[in-house]
Amino acid sequence: MTYEEFLKFVPAKCMYETIYDDSEGRDIHVIRMLDAYGMVNKAQRPWVGLTDEEMQAVVDAQLLVSNINVYFKAIEAKLKEKNNAT
Repeated sequence: MTYEEFLKFVPAKCMYETIYDDSEGRDIHVIRMLDAYGMVNKAQRPWVGLTDEEMQAVVDAQLLVSNINVYFKAIEAKLKEKNNAT
């Protein structure tokens, strides 16, 4: 998301009391503490790990590769896939 997209997103999708420019031209976003607490709790999802079966599938797919870094990259890719999908 670009900064310009973010500036449009905040008033449209975020809870806030008001948004204004201060005397030095900085954007000020005023939000109630309880709303901020709710947003933080929603944003922190639990980490989803791989099951034994998923880990074995990654290992099986990489059996012919002798470079251990390839294993790590494959595991990392699977974890990113699971955690970005939820």
